[in-house]
Amino acid sequence: MHASTRTWTIRILAATVLFALGGVTHAWLAPQPHAGLPTTPVAAGAPAPVPAGLPDFTPLVRQNAAAVVNISVTSMAQPGAALDGVPEPFQHFFQPLPDADREQTGVGSGFVIASDGYILTNAHVVDGAREINVKFSDKRERSARVIGVDPLSDIALIKVDAKELPTVQIGQADTLRVGQWVLAIGSPFGFEQSASQGIVSALGRSLPGDAYVPFVQTDVPINPGNSGGPLIDLAGRVVGVNAQIYSRSGGYQGVSFAIPVDVAMQVAAQLKANGKVTRGWLGIGIQEVNQELASSFKLDQPTGALVVSVAPHSPADVAGIRPGDVIRSYDGKSIVKAGDLPPRVAVTPPGHDAALEVWRNGHLLGVDVTIARLPEQTAKRG
Repeated sequence: MHASTRTWTIRILAATVLFALGGVTHAWLAPQPHAGLPTTPVAAGAPAPVPAGLPDFTPLVRQNAAAVVNISVTSMAQPGAALDGVPEPFQHFFQPLPDADREQTGVGSGFVIASDGYILTNAHVVDGAREINVKFSDKRERSARVIGVDPLSDIALIKVDAKELPTVQIGQADTLRVGQWVLAIGSPFGFEQSASQGIVSALGRSLPGDAYVPFVQTDVPINPGNSGGPLIDLAGRVVGVNAQIYSRSGGYQGVSFAIPVDVAMQVAAQLKANGKVTRGWLGIGIQEVNQELASSFKLDQPTGALVVSVAPHSPADVAGIRPGDVIRSYDGKSIVKAGDLPPRVAVTPPGHDAALEVWRNGHLLGVDVTIARLPEQTAKRG
């Protein structure tokens, strides 16, 4: 091939390559439609459209934000007090802030449940507080007083002097299903009115030191300062009170726990009426039934609560319940896990005759027990 021919060949190839690159470059730069997303322009100032199939949480925030409050607390410095009774790595997530003197301050969350100023939060947020300051979404601030604190459920009821406050809508935790979307609003690390979302990852979860609360487990990102804030379903109803996280670092690691709103509201009603909570008491110690125990007791499946101890002169003792019995149902409701029993006993009014089904020596027996009042300072399971 002559030199001139080679020159023209190179020029033709270069032009071809440049044309091809130009086409590719143009394709990269040009906006491309995406499956399932709108391709029409969005008007200036309009909210971005939500992709099909995904929930839009903005209405939930608008509906509830005004009723969610930031709670600042001043108390005497007690190192580690916010975590008392909570074994690592299960932690309450009230946010203590260091202070120069013997006082300490902390930040938590809460929400208005009555327009005349009643606010629900966690007990560990306000327990021992000397001063409580409540800040609303519109920047108004009010001093609050404690109506009652219940450490066993970690619920507290406080009140500000105000009228016609916006309130949340209370839902029902027993309508929750694993996998459904939920939203949290609170003050993580003191950042007020922060929203985060996730799903319900488990229900009826029992945690160490919290026998009376069947927790709602979620993967909603919540952190120190979220304590006492609401957990909200897609209908805009509060279904839980954010209370604990599972963490080895002190921050969110994918597992969070909320107190079912049904439990919280029952406690709040008693705190408002009496300033304290009365619980039912059976007087037994229990443990989980595993497959090995089920086989030894000739149970068809490892369910129920195995009685390992009975308090003398307790309702269970008087009714004839013995160590080695397996409680299969309580007042008509099946006991699947041992942790199902304490919350059900706790909400039973003292003096109520409860019907139990007990597995003993290979047979199912019916036992009637008159529930008593939980003795003061008693926090044992059963």
